[in-house]
Amino acid sequence: MSIKIIGAGMGRTGTMSLKLALELLGFDKCYHMVEAWENPHHIPVWRAAHRQSFPDWSNVFQGYQATVDFPSSIYYEQLMDFYPQAKVILTERDAEQWYESTKNTIYPGRNAPSTSELSDAEKEAHQMVDESIWKGLFEGRFEDRDFAINVFNQHNEEVRNKVPVDRLLIYRVEEGWDPLCRFLGVDSPLEVPFPKSNTRKEYIEQWRS
Repeated sequence: MSIKIIGAGMGRTGTMSLKLALELLGFDKCYHMVEAWENPHHIPVWRAAHRQSFPDWSNVFQGYQATVDFPSSIYYEQLMDFYPQAKVILTERDAEQWYESTKNTIYPGRNAPSTSELSDAEKEAHQMVDESIWKGLFEGRFEDRDFAINVFNQHNEEVRNKVPVDRLLIYRVEEGWDPLCRFLGVDSPLEVPFPKSNTRKEYIEQWRS
């Protein structure tokens, strides 16, 4: 088993809904940021990727057929080279809405609880996210709205330019099953509603509980 689908869209572009949709279509399992938190032994691999040491991705993706969301979306080019048959899905969203959603959900999580409350593995995970996303991708300037939105737009434009047309689907999750299933060459499960998960409200309530 190897990765067949690479999600190049940033977090908060419907990536959890896409994960659930892909798994319903048979691409099980699909990797998401939550998988990194649940598998502490993956963290050194992600940190190595951030240092551009090109890790053996099979060490992370054993048993997975797809990957979406942060942190893998940052390394979509590495993954395309490692999995040359994989298709790429760029989930998009209005940039202003994306910024507001990210600012009110995943960004506040950069401030880890007191280190006395964290295991060593959790500390490593927080450090990985901080290094690769907030200090890496956004250069420590996420609170600069215009800068962050520019990074978002540049990332999406880069994906459009670098991924061959026959390997790329530019997709918004509100489009539902049809474009996704046509791109993947699978039947559309018309009797099953397209998943809608990890909304801003759900995310905030999850972390408050």
